[in-house]
Amino acid sequence: MVTANLIDGLRSEGHEIVFLQPNRDLQEAGTDLRRLYRWHDGRPDIDALMLEWRWPIPGRNNTPCGMPGHTCDLHRQHDLLTYYTDRQGLPTVVWDKDRQLPADDPLRSRSNVTVCEAALYPTKGAVSLLFPVADAALDADPNALAGGQRPWPLTYVGNQYDRDEVFTRYFAPAAAQHQHRVAGKWPRTEAWPHVTFIGRVPFPRVHMLYSSSVSTILLLPDRLMQAGQMTQRLAEAVLAGCVPLAPAELQGAGYFVPDYLHVRDGAQAAASITRLMPMSLAERADAIGDCLAKLDIMRASRQISTLLDVLGNRQPRHPQRPPQRSADDTCTTHPSGYSPHP
Repeated sequence: MVTANLIDGLRSEGHEIVFLQPNRDLQEAGTDLRRLYRWHDGRPDIDALMLEWRWPIPGRNNTPCGMPGHTCDLHRQHDLLTYYTDRQGLPTVVWDKDRQLPADDPLRSRSNVTVCEAALYPTKGAVSLLFPVADAALDADPNALAGGQRPWPLTYVGNQYDRDEVFTRYFAPAAAQHQHRVAGKWPRTEAWPHVTFIGRVPFPRVHMLYSSSVSTILLLPDRLMQAGQMTQRLAEAVLAGCVPLAPAELQGAGYFVPDYLHVRDGAQAAASITRLMPMSLAERADAIGDCLAKLDIMRASRQISTLLDVLGNRQPRHPQRPPQRSADDTCTTHPSGYSPHP
């Protein structure tokens, strides 16, 4: 959905898009989108190349082709960079969505390459290209989003990757005090025997999980936390009326979530959930409305404008980098007087 927002936005601006990869929607899920999009597994004539950066993952994409469990995304990326970027010198955008490209990688210094990161404070020389949220979704009615029965105090949706430390610090203590569930790929859970893991869920169920939950905690690996990078989980929660709590250590947290929804540790997260649970519909709608306003920084039309400027070799008209937030900034309160802190 994240990529679709960008792709559809570029198409609406008159650009023709071709996916230089196998049609996995058709091959793996049986979903035929060929009337909407084009796929090509060769080297067609193009004007510019955009890559979602891939990195070596042991046992998955660094193994020989044809081996069990092998995926060819890394090999394909190398082939495309060699042919289009090196040999043809085409403008190339590398979207390093997981901040895995080393800061000293020679690719960053190429004159025809622009590296983008989904962070407020990206690596020096990179451009902020945040995860896009559809404009229409951000114009939704907070009262409609906030409604419904919410029997679950706490839900987390997402995979384990590099989140053990932040999970232990924020989620596990809150889970010890509130009914909860964790959806996603978590192969190593021995450290948290009291936490309920329900495994991976299909994408349509993500909305169902959030829409029956009072709150979620935004858990991010440290490399994302320090760069002020937020994933699509924030928008998924808010658009289901689920109130997000953000670790106060997240750089630029106030640009994603109102200050009164920041927490400094697991005990504070647990106390915040206790205070969120009895909120009235009007109070919840106010909080969701505040979160929707913050999400404007991720509005798809803004990200598309940035991408078009990058492809046109222009300075982005909508710079995403705000001033760095002081560690001494204090939390404000909800308009109703609600505060997550005792």
